[in-house]
Amino acid sequence: MATKEILYTDFPDLKLFRRGKVRDVYEVENCLLVVSTDRISAFDVILPNAIPNKGAVLNKISVFWFDFTKDIIPNHLITADVDKYPQSLRKYKDTLVNRSMLVKKTAPISFECVVRGYLAGSGEKEYKKTQSICGIKLPAGLKESDKLPEPIFTPATKEAVGHDINISNSYMEEKLGAKTSNFIKEASLAIYKKCASFAETKDILIADTKFEFGFDNDKIILIDEVLTPDSSRFWPKAQFKPGSPQASYDKQFVRDYLESIKWDKNPPAPELPQDVIKKTEAKYKEALKVLAGIKL
Repeated sequence: MATKEILYTDFPDLKLFRRGKVRDVYEVENCLLVVSTDRISAFDVILPNAIPNKGAVLNKISVFWFDFTKDIIPNHLITADVDKYPQSLRKYKDTLVNRSMLVKKTAPISFECVVRGYLAGSGEKEYKKTQSICGIKLPAGLKESDKLPEPIFTPATKEAVGHDINISNSYMEEKLGAKTSNFIKEASLAIYKKCASFAETKDILIADTKFEFGFDNDKIILIDEVLTPDSSRFWPKAQFKPGSPQASYDKQFVRDYLESIKWDKNPPAPELPQDVIKKTEAKYKEALKVLAGIKL
């Protein structure tokens, strides 16, 4: 399935609720319409190029995981079938098909719920300095990309601008209260463990990921996206070799390119070469095919 590239959506008769780094969200009756575009961000800056089919990959892989994890916790997905959308959206079917979902409107909990199974990214940098991540002490002598003894929950603030900031569990508990804090921690770890075990049967290691939760009335549910190449590090198991960065199915490939050209990580972001765009598209599509059995 080929799809046209969509960097931004424009539905004049719909109320724009929020435009994120990747998703355009609209209010539709009492629900939200979430449209995954082909935008890509790196180091919290939106890049000028589209990655073809990226929005469809993000949408379909989230729908797959929402179904896979619904026995652990309910989620905000109502439907991703455009033919079941309200009549007012049918005229936009060509744009919405494959890259959108209708979801419940919730009161989001303003923390990123990060789970790490391996030592990578900002966690690895923090470990080098303190032998801990977010206040969690780890064994001495771990190498970059090493598997951790147990997955750990390392929350972060959700910043509207700039980088999210790693925080301790106790800080989150102080802000949210023990009951809510413990609930989302346990849910995050349970989701990660179930999905990481499944992914490993498909020869993919989920190094780390982040979840978001919201209140649906007085009930906490899973929202946003789940275990996509945008929110997770996916490593091919066959190439796994601790002690250095890993090959990946996610946007680390784009980050590595931007690091190689010594971009200062301030906007405007540089244009991506065509070969980087094509390889990134291929990585996203491969992740969807391997994990969910869906070929674009």
